[in-house]
Amino acid sequence: MPSHIRQFLAPVAIASLAAASLVAAAPITQARPAAASAVAASPDISVANTQAHLNQLQSIATANGGNRYTGRSGYAASINYVKGKLDAAGYTTTVQNFSTSAGMTSNLIAEWPVGDANNVVMLGGHLDSVSTGAGINDNGSGSAGVLEAALAYAASGQSAKSRLRIGFWGAEELGLLGSKHYMSSLSTTDKNKIRVYLNFDMIGSPNPGYFVYNDNPAGNAARDELTSWYTSKGIAWEYIDVQGRSDHAAFRSYGIATAGIFSGAETLKSSSQASKWGGTAGRAFDPCYHSSCDNINNINVTALDRGVDVIGHMLWLYAAKDYGTTTPPTGGNLLKNPGFESGAVSWTGTSGPITNSTSRPARTGSWKAWLGGNGATSTETVQQSVAIPSTVTAATLSFWLRTDTAESGSTVYDTVKVQVVDGSMTTTLATYSNVGANATYAQKSFNLTSYKGKTVTVKYVMSEDSSLQTSFVVDDTALTTS
Repeated sequence: MPSHIRQFLAPVAIASLAAASLVAAAPITQARPAAASAVAASPDISVANTQAHLNQLQSIATANGGNRYTGRSGYAASINYVKGKLDAAGYTTTVQNFSTSAGMTSNLIAEWPVGDANNVVMLGGHLDSVSTGAGINDNGSGSAGVLEAALAYAASGQSAKSRLRIGFWGAEELGLLGSKHYMSSLSTTDKNKIRVYLNFDMIGSPNPGYFVYNDNPAGNAARDELTSWYTSKGIAWEYIDVQGRSDHAAFRSYGIATAGIFSGAETLKSSSQASKWGGTAGRAFDPCYHSSCDNINNINVTALDRGVDVIGHMLWLYAAKDYGTTTPPTGGNLLKNPGFESGAVSWTGTSGPITNSTSRPARTGSWKAWLGGNGATSTETVQQSVAIPSTVTAATLSFWLRTDTAESGSTVYDTVKVQVVDGSMTTTLATYSNVGANATYAQKSFNLTSYKGKTVTVKYVMSEDSSLQTSFVVDDTALTTS
């Protein structure tokens, strides 16, 4: 997990076996997780075999300067080790090379050659370490868990209905470069075939917690499968909003459903977390995070065992899904390029607001829609047309908004309107202004169920007066259905 994630790792929601509640950072109330699916039995993935993979990664690091860093021999040897195991098990593997500031490196993509190639389910995690250590928890643990679950699936005799694909990402520690490169290499048609991506980054922390990603409404169905598994095993869990700061971000930016698990990094475990999970309060979940001591001794075997079983459960479950004859998981994002990470692709309106300028921060990734900020009379729009199926029972528009202003007082000078255009009728859902500006991102949501069966345009309209700027920054939009 890259270093820039550090300030984002506080949990935004806490769930016990009896109840779940969200704190203010995630204001949309989340549904209770559904009962664990009976589509496929949960396998018991061998933790001993997973540890054997970790021992091999440690040996590789030891023989190559103590690390498995991008562009160095230890990373190349790690790729060769994982590829050899998957090739022998019958996977079709591809090494995807790309250039970084640290030199040439690669992703490893493995595909099980059975199942509907038009409906792809993906699992993955990053294989590289930082330069200061072997990276056995970060992210040898997730990589070894995904590898062992994939090998167990190949040996199980299961009949895949969807196409199982696995990614071992390079250069994650340089800014998620491997997963971003992979997604940018796919055509729009191939991106649209990916039904879900599940990310596993640090699953064996020595003072562990059990966190479930809660940062992508399109992935809520997969998220709920994860929490249901923990609940079924009597394991308390917490939501965490990692704000797209791991490899799932590359998929999330294209509207693909994502979810994942995490056992904690340098954040300190609270007393309440220690009460329900054990371990030591006031101590980091992983005191060796990004350090030389992240070696083979830096693993909690219980956490690793639970983590690999979760991976196995999700692999079995999603490989068995028949997207051709059954309804895909609800909650998918109907908006394209919802986080603006592809620039202005799929959005229309005024040229310029969709930007990766560092003058205003994106909530996730680098791109956002920055409306206003001109300090002069201006009007700007950003919009996208979207078809809401008539078969849905609910539709919700959500987005995150950050506002800063040079205006003062309680007079409205600058505004942004959130609108839905249905044919010749325009409905304004909300108007935000310089009054009450908040430079911290906050999520907004609106019920669009009345528009089901229609093609409508979601539109943001900014109006600024002749002096003193107000910046309205929109990111991570979603139009989700159930």
